[in-house]
Amino acid sequence: MEEEREKQQKLLKKTAEETAQGFFEEGYNCCQSVFLVFGERYGFDRETACRLSASFGGGVGRLRQICGAVSAMALVCGLETGAVTGADQEGKAYNYENVQRLAARFEEQAGSLICRELLGLDKKEWNEEPGDLFAAMEGGMGKFQPQARDEKYYATRPCKKLIGLAAKLAEEWLWERRQG
Repeated sequence: MEEEREKQQKLLKKTAEETAQGFFEEGYNCCQSVFLVFGERYGFDRETACRLSASFGGGVGRLRQICGAVSAMALVCGLETGAVTGADQEGKAYNYENVQRLAARFEEQAGSLICRELLGLDKKEWNEEPGDLFAAMEGGMGKFQPQARDEKYYATRPCKKLIGLAAKLAEEWLWERRQG
């Protein structure tokens, strides 16, 4: 019985991971790729799920801040545990605890939560002049146009692996919640 449950859990994890990576290969950003795996469970059609998660790609609007895949895990966490009233301090704390646990798992395995760090982009490459902030980093802040998805893009980016990791961790977290 336990062996069958483990087998089912592995299949679910693999499915979430592979599905998210497939979305990324279709051209969705990191956050969309992970969130699309879970959005339907909460009643979102694909268009709504894509719109809701669209701005979190590239470390939030290509600002290269928190990884979009991590943002997607936080969105899922909010749908699962988010407080629904402003006065619900316990609910907020419970949600924050869960987001932080998920983020810690990701950071432990990926090495960071920050997009530019995961991509190997050194913040020193950013021009410190306030007027030139948007012109500073190749493929970074100020570069509004997403990069073309070609062989070079996929070969030099860890995003597909990170997206898979985030989807797997979110799936594990959801499975753990339902078991306990």
